Amino acid sequence: MSRRPGRLRTWFRLRPWFRRLPVVARLVLAVAVTMSLVLTGTAGLVYWRVQTALDRQLNDDLTTYRRSLDRAVRTGQELPPGPSGSLQQVLDAQGRILVSSAALRARSLLTAAELGAAVHGATVRRDVGSLLPITSDTLRLQAARVTVGGQDRIVVAAVRRGHRDEALRELLAQLALASGLTLIAASYVGYRTARAALRPVERYRAGAAGLADGAQHLRLDVPADRDDEITRLGHTLNHMLDRLAASAERERRFVADASHELRTPLTLIRAELDVALHRPRSAGELTETLRSVDTEVQRLIDLSNALLDLEELGTTQHLSRAPADLTALVHTAVAPHLRTAERAGRAVTVAAAPATVDVDARWLRPAIANLLDNALRHGSGPVGVTATVHGGGLRLCVTDEGSGFPPEFLPRAFDRFARAEASRTGAGSGLGLAFVQAVATAHGGTAHAENTGRGARVVLALPC
Repeated sequence: MSRRPGRLRTWFRLRPWFRRLPVVARLVLAVAVTMSLVLTGTAGLVYWRVQTALDRQLNDDLTTYRRSLDRAVRTGQELPPGPSGSLQQVLDAQGRILVSSAALRARSLLTAAELGAAVHGATVRRDVGSLLPITSDTLRLQAARVTVGGQDRIVVAAVRRGHRDEALRELLAQLALASGLTLIAASYVGYRTARAALRPVERYRAGAAGLADGAQHLRLDVPADRDDEITRLGHTLNHMLDRLAASAERERRFVADASHELRTPLTLIRAELDVALHRPRSAGELTETLRSVDTEVQRLIDLSNALLDLEELGTTQHLSRAPADLTALVHTAVAPHLRTAERAGRAVTVAAAPATVDVDARWLRPAIANLLDNALRHGSGPVGVTATVHGGGLRLCVTDEGSGFPPEFLPRAFDRFARAEASRTGAGSGLGLAFVQAVATAHGGTAHAENTGRGARVVLALPC
């Protein structure tokens, strides 16, 4: 139980160090460790199989030799010679050497404990010397009891293990060399593979660094004929870069549009004040000047609110869909403009289907109001507002019987600050239709304008 907590403590100490390594180094280290374990297991299996085969052959030769000695002792014959380099010895029950090979020089091959075990009928097997480090006179012996004329004799047969040990040492050297070379090759291949796999990641990082340094219109070079994890990462990063570029473009356009459009009312305000301060004015003239300034200030407020609404609609995160009664929604949006239409002597007809739609009424209501205001401001004749639901889609349509849109204006009708007239001092900010399209886009729908031959039509199509 004490070893496992020690290993866990070592692992917890090494894990922070491992995590601080570069990804390539971690991959190569993981490959090296894994290959080391695989090669060690494979080498161990090969060594065990070869050792088992050599030991089986050696034991068979030794058993055959000892049995031949047993028969010779029982029959009183001369002890037969064994395999090359083999040794033999016959002991009595007290351990006295009766017969021995000349190379042993009266040295007993058995210890006292082994002699006692053999006297009691056990077959003794033992190796003399070790494989590593290399020692001389390595033997494998086998001893067993033989009864001759009522007396016990211990017959000991021994064969040299030199060839067997030399073969195993040679096998160990070859396995170590092969494993080392395989480990080096696997580590090199793992390193090259990791570098090749992470090269696109480094390229993506360099591209992102270029974006951080202010590069414009940056896109990563992602292969189109692949579909692996790194390629999908590249596509995801490109999508993110597109979103960032769109956000930056939206911000730049917001600043440019705001500065461009705010310049005119601010210039007018400054001109009115300069004229009023140039010489003494009557109370009536000052009142007229203040009314003019108030009109321009209100224009600035409306313009600022419109720009902020457009910016807020630039992301669907500000959209909160909820079930809404379509008829009530349309009538609520149209109601504030009925008095204006009545004063202009124009009729407004509303046809809304009795249905429940899943939309953000907070944004859709002013979009309908903008379309109606645009028709009353720039069109003529009666204005029709229709709302229908079909196939899970909402279709809002506002028509008038005026002269319609100028043909050259239609392609840019929904652009910010786009106006049919060239002057920017007229009524309106040029943001009404841009707001309508932003509402449609935020809902996942579309908006388009067209001429009908009898006037203009603007259609808002939303999924609901």
